[in-house]
Amino acid sequence: MKKILTAALACLMYAAVSTATAGTRAADIVVAQDGSGDYLTVQDAIDAAPDYEHGYFTIILIKAGTYRERVTVPHNKTRLIIRGEGAGKTRIVYGLSAKMKWPGTDRNVGTSGSATMYIHANNIVVEDLTVENDAGEGKEIGQAVAISINGDRVFFHRVSFIGNQDTLYTHGQYCRNGWAARNYFLDCYVEGTTDFIFGPATALFENCHIHSKKDSYITAASTLKEFRYGYVFRNCRFTAAEGVKKCYLGRPWGAYAKTVIIGCELGSHILPEGWHDWEKEGKPDTKKNSYYAEYGNSGPGASLSGRVRWARKLTARKAAGYTFENVMLDPKDTDVWDPLGIE
Repeated sequence: MKKILTAALACLMYAAVSTATAGTRAADIVVAQDGSGDYLTVQDAIDAAPDYEHGYFTIILIKAGTYRERVTVPHNKTRLIIRGEGAGKTRIVYGLSAKMKWPGTDRNVGTSGSATMYIHANNIVVEDLTVENDAGEGKEIGQAVAISINGDRVFFHRVSFIGNQDTLYTHGQYCRNGWAARNYFLDCYVEGTTDFIFGPATALFENCHIHSKKDSYITAASTLKEFRYGYVFRNCRFTAAEGVKKCYLGRPWGAYAKTVIIGCELGSHILPEGWHDWEKEGKPDTKKNSYYAEYGNSGPGASLSGRVRWARKLTARKAAGYTFENVMLDPKDTDVWDPLGIE
């Protein structure tokens, strides 16, 4: 508990103006495979939630079980708390991949069409469950997204994301004043093979476990030029499966990719150069325009002596500026986002 409070101290400062106070109140909607709840499927429960809610958060409790279904939170289902009974107990699983064909057509599913779960709405909380794409590994499978997030102010707490290539797609949307859609991950687990955390949104990962299953690339940010922040990892742990020895922390899917790693534990699988420019595959000017930086990391993969010259070494002062307030809170917001206050 102390670790969680420390990691999210910035947002707790705003508890007095929390957008909701669910507290320990009972769930509004219950999903249970044994028929003891209101619905048998997660999607039916989401469809039953109120549209365009502006104050009250609707709690959907998903009881233990493996729910083999594709789940979409459409843009009109705002202010939902989607809560499982633990990442090891409540699992949402499906198995589409980019190179599969849509039934009855010659069209590929594509990366964006392969996700097990989509979140298009703003102000969503997901906690204590697993989202998985089990399409498998190999070139014949291609990208297979576990979750695609389009909404702004989406908070994940104690969620496991399981997949291979392109597990976690922070798809994002353009917000005003140069802000991207914001995703906050606290105490989460993410595993995959290639580019398994990717996209243009602003995402803050705190106290998360990032696990590589293949010699490849961990992140592939595509931050837009006008966005202030891309990916920020604070107090996270980067590990790898047995035999995995050559991983880059990231490569720029877009020329202005931004990824910063602060106070994290980096395993021996992280290559000395740390970052890849992707320029040989037709992505020019990434060395000049991307922003990759580190500060205060530990572990066998944390040495900065062999890093590529175009990566940054943050000063203590700059590293201290990557707070929850600075990364996640737009000063022009009319209501303050306090994820941990939504209880």
